[in-house]
Amino acid sequence: MYCYHYNMLRKPLIKTNPYLRIPEKYRKALITNVSSSTAVETGASVKSVERTLTRNGKTGKFKK
Repeated sequence: MYCYHYNMLRKPLIKTNPYLRIPEKYRKALITNVSSSTAVETGASVKSVERTLTRNGKTGKFKK
């Protein structure tokens, strides 16, 4: 039996997804994603979680 997964090159999603290649868009999308997920789990508002994550503009650097 032949499996197509063996011939596919394994590249990280950040290198293959054009939306993740632009650091500013990636950072904003990641903060939005984490904020909404945290808000659902904690009952806090998305905006308040987002403010907490971006306080003082220090969100850290993302590695590629």
